Amino acid sequence: MIPLRQLFLQHNAQTTDFPLMLEFTRGEGIYLFDKNNKPHIDLISGIGVSNIGHCHPKVVNAIKTQAETYMHQMVYGEFIQAPQTEFAKKLAAHLPEQLQSVYFVNSGAEATEGALKLAKRFTGRTEIIACKNSYHGSTNGALSVMGNEDYKYAFRPLLPDIRFINFNHLPDLELITTKTACVILETIQGEAGIRVPSLEYMQALRKRCTETGTLLILDEIQAGMGRTGKLFAFEHFGVIPDVLLLAKALGAGMPIGAFISSNEIMASLRNDPILGHVTTFGGHPVCCAAGLAGFEALLESNLIEQVEAKHQLFKELLNHLAILDFRGKGLMFTIEFESFELNKKIIDRCIENGVITDWFLHCSNSLRIAPPLIITEDQIREACAIILQSINEIM
Repeated sequence: MIPLRQLFLQHNAQTTDFPLMLEFTRGEGIYLFDKNNKPHIDLISGIGVSNIGHCHPKVVNAIKTQAETYMHQMVYGEFIQAPQTEFAKKLAAHLPEQLQSVYFVNSGAEATEGALKLAKRFTGRTEIIACKNSYHGSTNGALSVMGNEDYKYAFRPLLPDIRFINFNHLPDLELITTKTACVILETIQGEAGIRVPSLEYMQALRKRCTETGTLLILDEIQAGMGRTGKLFAFEHFGVIPDVLLLAKALGAGMPIGAFISSNEIMASLRNDPILGHVTTFGGHPVCCAAGLAGFEALLESNLIEQVEAKHQLFKELLNHLAILDFRGKGLMFTIEFESFELNKKIIDRCIENGVITDWFLHCSNSLRIAPPLIITEDQIREACAIILQSINEIM
């Protein structure tokens, strides 16, 4: 029999010539278990997906129940389906009143695509402003607003009329004009190596967009759903976006994304042309049932209230001469080393020693830490001890 490892290389499309080749057979809580049943602490949550841990029993139950009821009926938005409606209602109940209309899609990249179309359709404008070192997905439109040419040049031409500004740089806000359909940015930049903007910048950005009639799209695909110590990261800054993007943790392990706006703005997709944005599997009933169960589990817990204390414990424990910076918000942060080469060796050694971590697309000398929010104080101490041990073994 051909080993699974070899079948993986033969039949699964690869994204690099050097895949990690890790094989885990199950997940539970903050742990991924390999075929020898060795536990690995998951410090990246599948890149911000498993906020309430792997295989949360309430989520698993909801998936089973919905799968036994029905799994598909009709393209999203045509039939009234309880899982979609109940999930949208629950999200809207915890968002500002301007953000009441939820359009479910399959992923974060699709949420980006829908939001860009929405902004152009609603404003009648074509110019889109994004930030340098941004990441909003890998589809054609999302790639167009990615702020790193290294990942884009091979796929040009991309969308026209895109301009880039420096993140958290006040003077660049003057580039937003009455020609601008939207500004899209991550509330906290992820792939740039966890960059947190200032309160002054975010409030000035909101003010400038309002003055120019420009829609403000905030991408919280990584930063949302409690990861930063608030349910939504924009709450830290006292601003409200015109369009909010969610995905990753939104599905509690199942694939789903959403772009959320006002009823007025979202209505522009209904006509001229009709069906201005459609999706077959967006808002899939099983994914919505899982997302709703995960959201309820998060809201019923005190996990969000614990985030800041857990952040501070990580910061206190991750103390080493090789660590040049500790940067981030809540349980979305990074430790920085002098080079990618050193960082990669440390990451590889962490994995060998039982801690799963990673680097960033636009900041390769920084090590990603974004554990499930359910991580305990003892588990934080264990994870940090393994990271420090790994650093010492490499240095």
